[in-house]
Amino acid sequence: MTDQNTPNARSTTLQGVLTGLLAFAIYASHDAAIKTLGSTYSPFQIVFFVVLLSFPVVTLMLVRDTKAENLRPREPLWAAARTVAVVVGGFCAFYAFSVLPLAETYAILFAAPLLITVLSVPILGEVVRTHRWMAVLVGLIGVLVVLRPGSAELGLGHLAALISAFGTALTAVIMRKIGTIERREVLLLYPLLANFAVMLCILPLVYIPMPLADLGLVLLVAILAIAAMSLMIRAYTLADAAVVAPMQYSQIIWAALFGWLFFGETSDMMTFVGAGIIIASGAYIVLRETRGSGSENRPVVNTLNRRPEMGGMPRLSIIAHKTSRLLRE
Repeated sequence: MTDQNTPNARSTTLQGVLTGLLAFAIYASHDAAIKTLGSTYSPFQIVFFVVLLSFPVVTLMLVRDTKAENLRPREPLWAAARTVAVVVGGFCAFYAFSVLPLAETYAILFAAPLLITVLSVPILGEVVRTHRWMAVLVGLIGVLVVLRPGSAELGLGHLAALISAFGTALTAVIMRKIGTIERREVLLLYPLLANFAVMLCILPLVYIPMPLADLGLVLLVAILAIAAMSLMIRAYTLADAAVVAPMQYSQIIWAALFGWLFFGETSDMMTFVGAGIIIASGAYIVLRETRGSGSENRPVVNTLNRRPEMGGMPRLSIIAHKTSRLLRE
């Protein structure tokens, strides 16, 4: 076992943290590009073209795997539930980014670790003790601070962000349950094809012709997702998940900066207070799991790497152990 206190180990961990920070900065740029497109186009149209452009990347991943298997899921009910969670959660994330300030959207999406903790009890049989339940309660208070029901105007964007956070949590917990049983082909292709089919059916109702510049922006979204995913895989090979995962909270800084620079957004202080409460509670849950406080599955530590998978680009938990070697070659 490698001593984490040696200079080489500390240097490697620092590289992992910095790589993770860069990856999440790129993800924030990805989300800002989605918001830019969302001012003109329906989220159905945006998701359709992002998924369409993701097909070559996912196909390349699959053809590199020489193990021939059929595409029947071994856990059909859980695979179906995960697919629905990906499609609904991913679409809701795109919609929320389109209509809400970036910082406000991130603050709500950061509630996913709290929901992972809650869902891990019935789905994984996880033992959640008093300290983590208190952290969940505090985090939910943070969500209420962000939403401020009764004093702030709530809309479909807020509901979409909450549904997206739930979709992230459900997808992550199901992944923990079937990830070692189900084949990568099933986990990659079913959400991708479901997203493509659903968006294709709705596309004629919402389609607006896209000039070349906007198609280029859609391509940029796909490229940024690939770049960020590759960096995240690298980060998780350099440092422990418990160290890298909380780096996702740095996105709130980029959200405030990009929102101010590009969209004229000035989120109020209560949004950042609520986000701080949510981040603190999520970080505390990660710390408790890392210390082994009765957690057998470490559901948050091992799944807290990204907001909802969109069906176009796969989750790191699916591909990291199989593709990190290929990406380094």
